[in-house]
Amino acid sequence: MFFFEKTQKSLYVQEKSVYLQKNSMPKIFEYFGFIFYFFSNEHEPIHVHVKHSGTECVFDLIIESGKLKDIVRREKKGAKPLDSQDEKVAIEFINKYWQRIVRKWIDFFVMKKVVKTTHIKERI
Repeated sequence: MFFFEKTQKSLYVQEKSVYLQKNSMPKIFEYFGFIFYFFSNEHEPIHVHVKHSGTECVFDLIIESGKLKDIVRREKKGAKPLDSQDEKVAIEFINKYWQRIVRKWIDFFVMKKVVKTTHIKERI
């Protein structure tokens, strides 16, 4: 009986994890008022949404041969875009943490893992 209960609990945890994956916008980083997150129904290329002070943009990470080649900003439909200073901060952050962003992307979208928010408390 114990094995059955343990298995049922395991299945519940897996189902809950899948539910969270499909019905969430995982916040992957917080950085001095900036929120970096994914939508749960994303597409390639790897990209991250960035919010700050009521503004928002999307940044595509262009990766070639395992190296970050470029970061391309796109405006999010219906959202006021980041101002130039906030865009600069977001790009600096992405340049520093791009490998962690990619790891979280793979964990969330490929491995179907729950991704936790990382709070960065040191300025770049």
